[in-house]
Amino acid sequence: MDFRLEAHKILIKVLIKNVFSDKLLNLTRSKFKDDKQSYDLLFRLVKGVIKMHIRLDFIASSHTDKVKFSKTDKKIKILFYSSLYQIIYLDSIPDHAAVNETVDLAKKQFNPQIAKFVNAVLRSYLRNPQITLPTEKVNKISVKYSYPVELINKWINLWGEDHTEQLCRYFNETSHLNIRVNSFATNSDKLIEYFKRRNIVIDKSKATSNILISDNPTGVLQDIAFQEGYFSIQDPSAALVVELADPRLGDIVLDLFAAPGGKATYTAELMQDTGEIFAVDKIPAKIKLLKQNLERLQLKSIKVFTKDAFEFGPIAPSFDKVFLDVPCSGWGVFQKKAELRWQIHQKMDKLLKLQEQSLKRGSQFVKDGGFLIYSTCTMNPKENEKQIYKFLEKHKEFKLVNASEKINEIYVNNHFLQIDPFEHQMDGAFAAKMQKV
Repeated sequence: MDFRLEAHKILIKVLIKNVFSDKLLNLTRSKFKDDKQSYDLLFRLVKGVIKMHIRLDFIASSHTDKVKFSKTDKKIKILFYSSLYQIIYLDSIPDHAAVNETVDLAKKQFNPQIAKFVNAVLRSYLRNPQITLPTEKVNKISVKYSYPVELINKWINLWGEDHTEQLCRYFNETSHLNIRVNSFATNSDKLIEYFKRRNIVIDKSKATSNILISDNPTGVLQDIAFQEGYFSIQDPSAALVVELADPRLGDIVLDLFAAPGGKATYTAELMQDTGEIFAVDKIPAKIKLLKQNLERLQLKSIKVFTKDAFEFGPIAPSFDKVFLDVPCSGWGVFQKKAELRWQIHQKMDKLLKLQEQSLKRGSQFVKDGGFLIYSTCTMNPKENEKQIYKFLEKHKEFKLVNASEKINEIYVNNHFLQIDPFEHQMDGAFAAKMQKV
């Protein structure tokens, strides 16, 4: 099985048709079941090109006529991205193999003339791999770290040039595997000792005692302990949102955007599978994952509803805790989901309206004295604190709870849970806890 051809097919769907890569990679995995090494290369190549293709585009265009290259079919450009990524970032692949195999692929997928063009540009780069970055600051950061100019402009306006560059650098690093210990079944020390006996190093997260970190994702996730429900995959920032909510034994909880279930299952574990959790989501594929997680973790307190959050009912102010982990721009998870940085078709106005409506809807389910927990995986103030201030202005029956009552102060700003990715070394996140008084 040719991993370069499969990578090319996937990248066309991701970079041209805005399909997410994870699903495509999972579908392709079965083709490489007898060749794990090739699948690993495929995975790294796809994820790497998605992340770095603006820089790769700049490099390729520097070795040919820029006007001609700008008009080149994107499917052909992806050939350059793939080959250059192999040359620059994949030490296990010799330069000549990266070039020759890509030229052969160009012949098969296009024609000999395109193959000659690809060969000429790649050979030119090998002769002179040095590049000169743009001098203007926004374009320079955009090319250096491979981000859309529009996004860099927004970040610089919000946080300044240095902060923006640190964010870009952090998001381009390879992510660690974060696992959440199922405290209902075991504890961190036991799990660390268990993997130590299997020569797998796992460390404790500084953020929360129930999250562990590993640089051996394959070894950890293929271990039988995962299938038996002793741990789940979850970033510390997401776990902190649940800890902010402070689930208590016997609580009645509503999670209106629940799938694939990370926050709902952690809540159930902290509640020792007591009480009731109503997990609502409208996307069947995600609900399927949620149900698989429930079976794996053997949790009985979660009831699953395949339903739009705005149609779930009847509305009754009877819940102790209501989670609103709303759809957002995803700025905080660019390290793990690089394609989000290219989703420029996403309409921010629609997102903001959805978030505002979600707050209003979710608040109607909170009982007197209960709590509403609003969270996102972005650092965008428009989606975060500005949404909360607007909500509190209209809903005087709610008050903001200081997150430092439950969360370490280093993760708290203006009473909100606010995670800065490069400063805190985890996914970016925001959460507000409000009590109905």
